[in-house]
Amino acid sequence: MFTAALVVAILGCIFILFIGGRFLVAPKVATAGFGVAEDRRRAFTSIKGVRDITSGIVPLVVLAVAGPPAFGWALVAAAITPVGDSIIVVTNGGTLRQALSVHGATAVVLIIAGLVLALA
Repeated sequence: MFTAALVVAILGCIFILFIGGRFLVAPKVATAGFGVAEDRRRAFTSIKGVRDITSGIVPLVVLAVAGPPAFGWALVAAAITPVGDSIIVVTNGGTLRQALSVHGATAVVLIIAGLVLALA
């Protein structure tokens, strides 16, 4: 039972990685597959809100269950999000200053704090 659950969970992770990648490389197809019209800004801001809430909860669960070293590695992995956000800002009309001061700084803090915790 444990092995089956682990396999299903890993496959779920791989599938959600595929879905996320599809939003980057084939946004029209991904949007249609998600179930909302491409021009529905509110839907996409809601998606961002849920993503950010999840991004805060998941590392805290890792901390509670596995302790500071695993939490640190989760934070390092989570730095992918602000790095991606920074790239999105710069490639969609935002300023480099905004991208680096908000998203870049967040990524740096996550990486530094994460490594301190992971390697302690």
